[in-house]
Amino acid sequence: MNLIVRGVNYQPSDETRDFIDKKLKKISFAEEYLHDLEIVIKRESKGIGYHIDANMHFTWKKEKIVSQDCYELYEGIELIADKIQAAAKKEKEKTMGL
Repeated sequence: MNLIVRGVNYQPSDETRDFIDKKLKKISFAEEYLHDLEIVIKRESKGIGYHIDANMHFTWKKEKIVSQDCYELYEGIELIADKIQAAAKKEKEKTMGL
């Protein structure tokens, strides 16, 4: 799985990237069919907080996007990791009939 982490109005630190890697270990079951995962962290210009998008590309050419708004970045990363895991399981079940 190719993982891309980028920021808009925010530069992800190495610490943030390590935290994302740690949280994404729970989707190791999906590595065989989740080809690319792009995570975009946007610091909101109005108010306090972040918007996180995860764009998932599956080997069967399907694309799925999950999003999360949050005030605390690391809490948002945990929540988006849970959403990625749930979406990957659901997509596998739909496609592979499991």
